Amino acid sequence: MTTKYLAMCAMAALLASAACGKQDEKKNAPPPPTPVSVVTARTTDAVYYDQYPATVVALKSVELRSQVTGFITGLYFQEGDLVPAGKVLYEIDKRQYEGAYQQALANLRSAQASAQNAQVNQVRYQRLLQQDAVARQLAENATTTASTASAQVAAAQAAVNIARTNLGFATIKAPFAGRIGISQVRLGAQVSAGSTLLNTISTENPIAVDFAVNETDIPRFTTLLNQKGGASDSTLRFVLPNGQLYNQPGKIQTIDRGVDSQTGTITVRVQFANPQHQLKDGLSGVLKVLNTKSGSRLVIPNKAIVEQMGENFVYVALGDSAKQRKVQLGPRLRDEIVILNGIRDGDKIVTEGVQKLRDGGKIQISAPGAPVAAPAGPGAGK
Repeated sequence: MTTKYLAMCAMAALLASAACGKQDEKKNAPPPPTPVSVVTARTTDAVYYDQYPATVVALKSVELRSQVTGFITGLYFQEGDLVPAGKVLYEIDKRQYEGAYQQALANLRSAQASAQNAQVNQVRYQRLLQQDAVARQLAENATTTASTASAQVAAAQAAVNIARTNLGFATIKAPFAGRIGISQVRLGAQVSAGSTLLNTISTENPIAVDFAVNETDIPRFTTLLNQKGGASDSTLRFVLPNGQLYNQPGKIQTIDRGVDSQTGTITVRVQFANPQHQLKDGLSGVLKVLNTKSGSRLVIPNKAIVEQMGENFVYVALGDSAKQRKVQLGPRLRDEIVILNGIRDGDKIVTEGVQKLRDGGKIQISAPGAPVAAPAGPGAGK
């Protein structure tokens, strides 16, 4: 019994020793390769745009204000309509201005009659003076009176011109063709000269978009200013507030005269055709400007990028391992991104499984389109 017991103990010790050995082997074994998916970095035509916050502005816009004081007696337009140049829009009570004009005309006629009489007297006294039939003093007085009468005619004519102008100001017309807004005054409202806002009128086709660029970009936009655009030109495009791309191309109309000393930016104005009146004065959007570096560029999927400590990396598959490469990023193109430096055309870039990789780690490349399987763990197969 004792011999049997000893034999069993020895067997148990051997089994325990073997089990411990296997555990040690498992602990010291290298980790299994990480399943990954890869894509080939490729050079393709990459078209991308720089984006700038922008505001739609009318090329012509004016606030309508009365130049005379009075009460509104007429409105001759529909709010929001397109109105032609010269159309009568508002009328201010004309009665006092018509009266002032008629009075000025009467004063002019009186002054003209007095001047005519003074001229006749001057001629008569000059003739009598030549015949020594009148004193020289009387002849000189007649000349002075004629000159004074002539000056009074000029003053009366000026008063007529002022009265006629004020009468004309009582009728307010559209200074140019454009869209008129909502009236700020109604029939019977009193308006003051130069201060009361009546309405605003602005042009819509063509229309402009203003945006600010950094002063370092002035040469670039000066070059664009001198370029001739066409109907199919895609250099300048406007994105509406709803994200929709406006269907008309733009052309730089002007660059502002100077740089804002506070912001270091300068305003650039782009002109767009607006046949459907889709763009409205004051509308906000984004102006897209074709980047000068657009063209043949190296692109990879966005999901291949790993950011660490403010730097960007990708994993390149080299045989059965993955090497980490630092890359310089360019613009994003939807689900892809331009790589300016760090990898080459044809490199195999890891896109799936990058979170589980480390530099030099072993990998198992999955077939294209196949799901990436989780790496086998210690309990796999049980």
